[in-house]
This record gives sequence, structure tokens and C-alpha cells, in this order.
Amino acid sequence: MSSENKKHWYPAYVGLGSNLHDPAHQVETAFELLGEIRATHLISRSSLYGSAPFGGVQQPDFINAVASLLTQLSAQELLRELQRIEGERGRERGEVRWGPRVLDLDLLVYSNQKIDEPELCVPHPGIGERNFVLLPLGEIAPELDIPGLGRIASLDADSIEPKISRIG
Repeated sequence: MSSENKKHWYPAYVGLGSNLHDPAHQVETAFELLGEIRATHLISRSSLYGSAPFGGVQQPDFINAVASLLTQLSAQELLRELQRIEGERGRERGEVRWGPRVLDLDLLVYSNQKIDEPELCVPHPGIGERNFVLLPLGEIAPELDIPGLGRIASLDADSIEPKISRIG
């Protein structure tokens, strides 16, 4: 195989969240489905974390986690795969912003790239203010350097409200 035919593997981190229809099961199933994405490998997964809702909408608490992937897909292709999985699990686009959902999959970090497009912003905006992302991300990748934010290990997720708890 010539070098121009070889595909590069990119590290990517995905945030998972659910607060409807047995949220822990939804997140566990999503981990399995992430491992089935073409040209992509699930490398590691965080524990599950319980967190209060973000954004002020009255709703049940969330179960959150983070997955580490290696992929040959572009960031845009990977986003489409994440949205496909959300749809298959019952997520409907156009839901209330920060409202209840069966499954939410966010592309948090894609390699060392910064992408600012209408459909995709990477690193995901707000990572530094969301302990339900920082704590599980720090569990599996404490040395990760997020472009424009710094190393996960240097960010103080414990000081961010609301507090979250590791549940499994």
C-alpha cells in the first residue's frame, strides 16, 4: 500500500449523556455503538457520573460519561455518525436546548484541531465550565491538552457547580 493510500488515525473524545428511558442503560448501549462505528475503535471509557441538569430546564438528573476513540473518519464524518446513533436511540433534533434527552453524544475533542463551523465546533464550547465533562475526561485522559484550554489535569473541575458524583 502506498503512503498516499494510508489513512491516518485521529484521537477523538466523545461526551455521552442521558436522562430519559433508563439513562445508565442508554449510556452503556452508546458505548457499544461507538465501538461499532466504521473505521473507528473505542479505546477507553470513563465511569458513569450522575449530574444535575445543565441550563435551568426542570428535568431528571443526567448520567454522563466520556469515551476515547481512534478514528480514520474526519471530524465531520464522526459527527454524522454520532448523530446517527442519537437518532437510532430516539433522539429528535429540535428538542428544547439543554432539555431532557434519551441520548446526547458530543464530539468534545478531535485530535489537536480547532474547528469552527456552523454544525461543528471543536473543541466543544464550554468544556472548561462543565464538570460533567471534565471529571470523566480527566479520568481517562488526564494529560490530554485541549487546544485553547490546556491540560485536563490542570483544570479544577471540583470547583464547578453543580457537584457531580461517580456512580459506576
